[in-house]
Amino acid sequence: MVNRTLARIALAVTLCFPSTYTQAQSTTTAAQLPAKRLVADYDSGSKFLAAPYTYTAAQIPYSKITHIIHSGVGFDADGNLQVPDQFIEPTLIPSAHAAGAKVLLLIGGDVTGLEANPSAVPTLVANLKAFEVQYGYDGLDLDWEYPGSAADTAFLFTLETAFRASFPSPRYMLSVDAAPWSASQYGAATLKKVIDWFNIMTYDCAGPWTADGQLNSPIVWDPNDPNPSECEPGGSDQQSAEIFLAQAPASQLNQGTPFYGYEYTNVNALFATCPNAATTADGDCDDTVLTVNYGPDIKPLIDKHGWVSHRDPVALVPYLLRKDGSPGFITYDDSLSTYTRVIYSDWVQKLGGTFLWALDEDYDGHSQDLLDAMHQATNLQPLAQKDQPNSPK
Repeated sequence: MVNRTLARIALAVTLCFPSTYTQAQSTTTAAQLPAKRLVADYDSGSKFLAAPYTYTAAQIPYSKITHIIHSGVGFDADGNLQVPDQFIEPTLIPSAHAAGAKVLLLIGGDVTGLEANPSAVPTLVANLKAFEVQYGYDGLDLDWEYPGSAADTAFLFTLETAFRASFPSPRYMLSVDAAPWSASQYGAATLKKVIDWFNIMTYDCAGPWTADGQLNSPIVWDPNDPNPSECEPGGSDQQSAEIFLAQAPASQLNQGTPFYGYEYTNVNALFATCPNAATTADGDCDDTVLTVNYGPDIKPLIDKHGWVSHRDPVALVPYLLRKDGSPGFITYDDSLSTYTRVIYSDWVQKLGGTFLWALDEDYDGHSQDLLDAMHQATNLQPLAQKDQPNSPK
């Protein structure tokens, strides 16, 4: 099964490289292709990053994106909104609309408190509607991490139903961020009737909550992983999509891709166990694992400064190790794996689209390699020559 999946991905990606780009493909216009979503999460806090990595509405390449999810506004158990300081950027929504993109508002907050106080739901809905109308948003994206019971599942449906009553389609879109390892708690088979799409969060297989040097976001599951319980179920794009496809149509699914990774500071090999995991209270790597972003942190290290890039031949994603064998393991995505992920999700699994977290994490002060790769794959364009396998760097 894995070999067959790899073959299909390899064929799809190969067909998009210029060296084998056929005349039939080159004459295919965008209008002849099924429309695919490229959804970009924009973290409002990125405007406060230090130069040259400051990322504001002015840096967003709107023409490469179909939807922006503006993160984020909180709420309490009484339905009151919690809007961060300087959250609103006056140019964001007009610029997106001028380029044909839509902007959804990401919301997250005390959902369990609201569940215990359901009489506050109308207040929350009214407050959100007033906020969206005032600023011109095009919908809501709910980030609840995570529903964990049958009661939670029922309340999620109740909440989204209330949203839909006040945010009618097609003027407004509703989406839910969904973790594959708790897929059953979203009630997708029913919820799909109310919302427009699910954003599948197939990442964070790696992190301080693991005991081993895991891959952050495998495209295909690598059976060589000695501790699959840290990632499963749904530990790869292949598996997570299959889980949700059993409950919802492909057109309502967006596969996630991370613009960040993790650095394990005390292991020196893929799947190696953190030495401190034997003594930590939770048996995990904990604070020996650091979150690192592609643009400012990872890109400058690729095959430089004593780091060497490798690629898992099954999972199809890269990682870095120190050339001298000393401790250090970084799991991340590059342009090739990002391109491959989108080709596989959009054109092999035929999902409705992909989404990314988050725009600023790809920004190196002047360019966005991963976003470019997503855009190329979404539109079945060839991957940039510099990012292809075996190309001179």
